[in-house]
Amino acid sequence: MATAIRMPKMGLTMKTGTIAKWLKNEGDRVKKGEPVVEIMTEKITNTVEAPEDGVLLKIVAPKGAKLPIEALLGVIGSEGEDISALLAEAPAGTAAAVSAAPAAGERIKISPAARKLAEESGIDYRRIQGTGPEGRITREDVERAIAEGVPAADDRPTLEVIPYEGMRRAIGDNMAHSWAVAPKVTHHTSVDMSGMLALRKSINHGVKEKDKVSITDLLVKAVARALEIKPRLNVTLDGEEIKVLKDINIGVAVALPDGLIVPVVRNANQKSLYQVSKEVKDLAKRARRNKLEPDELTGGTFTVTNLGAYGSVDWFTPIINQPESAILGVGRTVEKPVVVDGQIVIRPMMGLSLAFDHRVIDGAPAAEFLKVLIDLIENPHKIFI
Repeated sequence: MATAIRMPKMGLTMKTGTIAKWLKNEGDRVKKGEPVVEIMTEKITNTVEAPEDGVLLKIVAPKGAKLPIEALLGVIGSEGEDISALLAEAPAGTAAAVSAAPAAGERIKISPAARKLAEESGIDYRRIQGTGPEGRITREDVERAIAEGVPAADDRPTLEVIPYEGMRRAIGDNMAHSWAVAPKVTHHTSVDMSGMLALRKSINHGVKEKDKVSITDLLVKAVARALEIKPRLNVTLDGEEIKVLKDINIGVAVALPDGLIVPVVRNANQKSLYQVSKEVKDLAKRARRNKLEPDELTGGTFTVTNLGAYGSVDWFTPIINQPESAILGVGRTVEKPVVVDGQIVIRPMMGLSLAFDHRVIDGAPAAEFLKVLIDLIENPHKIFI
């Protein structure tokens, strides 16, 4: 009996998902539990597994299709099995929803007149969805594409072509949205890390490597404490209201080979340093294995993004993770000459960049927050008082 592959509900807030990539082709044999398709939501990309053994008889939802929960994505069954009853529930036009360019070397069906018009107009006809027989691109399709502004062909020599899709596109869309809606201001400063480095060394003395506390762990606790003291940075703009949030949930940016993901440490102010450290390690580990649950990427109220380990960046301009209103960028720690009590001394100085949404946070309260945070970092025992 044929079995439907449906759009899963990945998280409490998910309403729709987008087909990022099919991992199997029509006609391929699959085993129950084997990944068959990647689904992208606003926050995460996850795989959907085959519900049964069989053959992937039909791919109903093509790459790029955006569909609601429980929508039909494909059908698994036995070769030659009648699946017309299942296919009848697929929304009209689903199979024609593809807009991505075909893979390199794939033959494009296009009429001579359509090809000529596309070449004369500088239009990349590979990005046009044909409406003719068997998906053939017609002259009318090209004319429509010209009117709608399909990107021009780009034949420059390349070392690699990376599809702008999946996680990469989700990141791009989210960053563009944040940049467009939030008038952002960034405060840059430096902080003496002597006290925090000494504390970390003391805490990690004699501890197993897997249990050692990182600078990021300490910064998450410092930021959480600073937000308790200055809660006006722990805010979000909700329609006509600026909400000062009670929960302090710190997002921690994790770099992946093909992008960036921000899992959330919930109620970081109420957890011990050891609990925060353990949770950050676990979230980062599962993020790199694509094993996070969607709900672990939502609900953040403030984000920390640390580039210090790369040893190349002092300050930068992080983009706010909407719907949050502020983000702290952390740069490298470098020994520099500074003046302390009238004397020039060498201290390990770390760059901090606080970016905030100027619609809801003014420069003065942002500077006050930074002052509190600097005090906590330079006197880290205060984090735990």
